Amino acid sequence: MDHENRYLRAKERVAEIRKFYNSLLSYTVFISLLAGLNYYIDQWNHPWFLWAAFGWGIGLAFQAARAFNLNPFFGRSWEERKIKEFMQEDERKARWE
Repeated sequence: MDHENRYLRAKERVAEIRKFYNSLLSYTVFISLLAGLNYYIDQWNHPWFLWAAFGWGIGLAFQAARAFNLNPFFGRSWEERKIKEFMQEDERKARWE
């Protein structure tokens, strides 16, 4: 059963990473097209495509953090540590009651 759980978690993680790379590819293509359009319209005198790049880039950064477990405070291991901590705390309280 433990092997099956690890397999499912690994499969979910691979799916998250694949989604991130697809999003990164879409970001690169779309922002490049917007930059080209911006240059064609006004030779980047007013680089408005950067607003789209910045906004979408923030979302992409959050997606990368989730896909690659870059959040050390609230990642999966943090959840497991907290669950164990609460279980141990309940066990200690049960012994004293």
